[in-house]
Amino acid sequence: MAIELSYLLVTPYSLMKSRTGGIMARLLSRSDLELTGIQMLAFSRELTERYATSLEATIPDAARAKLLADYVRENFLEQEGGKKERVLMLLFRGEDACAKLSAIVGKLSAPVFRDFLTGETIRDTYADLVKDKEPPGAIRYFEPAVLTPQNTASAADKLRMFADFVAASSNIVENAVGVKDGDERTLVIIKPDNWRLPSSRPGNIIDVLSRAGLRIVGCKMYRMSVAEALEFYGPVKEVLRKKLSPAIGARAKSILENEFHLMLPASIVECLGSEVGCHLADDQFSRIIEFMSGRRPEECPDEEKTQPGLVKCLVLIYEGKDAINKIRKVLGPTDPTKAPGGTVRRDFGSNIMINTAHASDSRESFERETKIVKIAHNNLSQLIYDYLDSR
Repeated sequence: MAIELSYLLVTPYSLMKSRTGGIMARLLSRSDLELTGIQMLAFSRELTERYATSLEATIPDAARAKLLADYVRENFLEQEGGKKERVLMLLFRGEDACAKLSAIVGKLSAPVFRDFLTGETIRDTYADLVKDKEPPGAIRYFEPAVLTPQNTASAADKLRMFADFVAASSNIVENAVGVKDGDERTLVIIKPDNWRLPSSRPGNIIDVLSRAGLRIVGCKMYRMSVAEALEFYGPVKEVLRKKLSPAIGARAKSILENEFHLMLPASIVECLGSEVGCHLADDQFSRIIEFMSGRRPEECPDEEKTQPGLVKCLVLIYEGKDAINKIRKVLGPTDPTKAPGGTVRRDFGSNIMINTAHASDSRESFERETKIVKIAHNNLSQLIYDYLDSR
């Protein structure tokens, strides 16, 4: 069976209601498809009309096509005053991708009886199609939650349209609906340990982060290179040396004294700390780099250090009032064992290194870190172009 690339759009309403995490959790855990790209978009008037027209042309059921096209025209455009509606686009790759996504998303239908609802699909849980009794069949309220193509032909038709728009768009939505003057931004990285196996974890983490009451205005799937990891975590190296060296020196002194039944002078602690402690601290630092990039820096040739890493993570930009402090409060302390219950790191972390997620600790850190991960760049459009060119 051929490998397909398909997309899913999370609607502005679903984003506003912070349903992003729940939707992603189902998408990531209920199939073997790979999430290869993700980007937050602000549809232009031209793209909105092109997409709506395309829905009308490619959906066989005329009534359903009109329902979806009208919904897009009414909900995807920017609001009066220039505030931008956000639409989240996710790219999935794998065998029979269109059919698998469609099955997870579910159908658009109004249940006749309440016991018909099961919550099995995304639309069962998050979509609404309410019809009036008089006149019969008239639609009172409609919210599809997400949009995805039904087949490869429809997917290819729309992917080209999106790729051209995304290629010319910023990776961060400016002046988003709900964002106010004076709001700040922060960076969150959902780390590689959450992506090794198909799992609801990344979506569940986003769901917990939604408690901060912020808006996601930018995101991308990312493979951190060894060079980028070294720069990103560079300040940690000296901190590890200062923190670990005295403790390791004292422990080494105790071990040597017990092993050889002798008393060593107190001055030996500093010597052991600078030699053994620094070596162990540097090894811990290398483990962090390997965790984030997939390779230890000392084992990676210089010419390969700038290449994309072997493991992936998700980079998110949140925006809102006091965003940095709010996210760090929901995230919890670096050590998951010391984090309060209900925080991201307490619920999903394992230890100080495998602690699920990173968040900027200051505006200065945000500026430095976003430059390192090149937040302005997103390869989603290139993924689409490469796929379409290979068909």
